[in-house]
Amino acid sequence: EPLVVHLDLEPTQVRRRVGELLESVQLPAAYASRYPHELSGGQRQRASLARALALRPKLLVADEPTSALDVSVQARVLELFREIQGEFGFAALFISHDLAVVDQLSHWVGVLYKGKLVEQGISSRVMNSPQDEYTKRLIASLPVPDPVEQAERRRAHRALLGG
Repeated sequence: EPLVVHLDLEPTQVRRRVGELLESVQLPAAYASRYPHELSGGQRQRASLARALALRPKLLVADEPTSALDVSVQARVLELFREIQGEFGFAALFISHDLAVVDQLSHWVGVLYKGKLVEQGISSRVMNSPQDEYTKRLIASLPVPDPVEQAERRRAHRALLGG
């Protein structure tokens, strides 16, 4: 629909462009005729990404795009998102509560608390050396696979909370 309304393309051009977009997100062009309930969660996210790219946006807002996906599918979708961003050259505002995903995907991070921006900066700096107290508590609450480091984080977290 956006291709017809905004670009005034002919039906054959629309079919060709839809096929190209689906293939760019690693879906067969034949999926254009499928209904959403016929696709897996990861396939639906990739189809949504293809649709979002149809008009070649300069900015793509992705609000919790992987929250309903299991971890293995989430990783593939995020890797594809990164590849597509490089290929299409769009900026992305990636909104997520999953800080591991944010850390993996973002160059610049903003932390919101009660609707206000409390900290922002280069993602490695915010994640590794937070300045704001809320951000410190947020980062300290993240689980880590190393039990020794996890115990140290719990102690630091309790200290931040005053306990």
